Amino acid sequence: MVAGTLAAGALALSLTGCGKNVDPTERLGNKATPNPSSPTPSASTTGPAAAPGGGQGGGQGGASDEAYKKWGLTAPLQYAPKPAQKPQIPKAAPGKVPVIDRIPLPAGEKTVFLTFDDGAEKDPEFLKMAADLKLPISMFLTDSVASSDYGHFEKLRDNGSASTVNNHTLTHPNLRTLSFEAQKKEICGQQDKLEKRFGQRPPFFRPPFGNYNDDTLRAASECGVSSVLLWRVSMQINNFQYAQGSTLQPGDIILAHFRGPSELKGATETQMTTRMLQRIQEQGYRIGRLEDYL
Repeated sequence: MVAGTLAAGALALSLTGCGKNVDPTERLGNKATPNPSSPTPSASTTGPAAAPGGGQGGGQGGASDEAYKKWGLTAPLQYAPKPAQKPQIPKAAPGKVPVIDRIPLPAGEKTVFLTFDDGAEKDPEFLKMAADLKLPISMFLTDSVASSDYGHFEKLRDNGSASTVNNHTLTHPNLRTLSFEAQKKEICGQQDKLEKRFGQRPPFFRPPFGNYNDDTLRAASECGVSSVLLWRVSMQINNFQYAQGSTLQPGDIILAHFRGPSELKGATETQMTTRMLQRIQEQGYRIGRLEDYL
């Protein structure tokens, strides 16, 4: 991985909270492969990955048997149980934190992870959806857009799914353009705000646009961050965009955003999320809680 850029191509985030007055799809770097226009193999072909023991209910709290129908799915979601042992992550150099863009999993384990960024959209229907389905979401919040209603994200955290709140800077700058001290202010400042508001210092940090350098990794370490989290798959309005290949891979960290109709060309946050979950099911994957693996 080249410092400062996601290994398979940095994502130029372009929606509210990630840039303004631009098209609402993210763009991948030169190595990226666009999502094919042809549909992904259906669940009837691949079959959803069954959780150990045949469990089909919600991940942390247990979604009701009928919740999936309410939110436009044709089958219950599959959730990965907490692993008996966490995967080994390569250690970072002294004074820095590791950068993770995919979770190493045992062969044959088809699990992916949900992350949502920024916090500009605060849709109460999405709160109902996430609670009904018990979606384990790792939130990466930017103070400048999320702080107008941190209570919204507190409800998402406390809905029984064991979702978590993490750091996405104070103002969403391109950190590679800032000095070490300015980066530290962005990262530590949001660490302090989130700790004060939510009662816990976030363990994970995601740099805006996926852009970082050595100063970022040093600043994150000094701010009490344990890992920098990137991604290899991003959810657009209807389909995934991949940084490698044209399908999900085991351990993929999926990037989505808290976005509304003005950024999603009329679609709602819940509609986008339903499509994302459908794509996960179509490819035979189950959903894991990121924090259980790190």
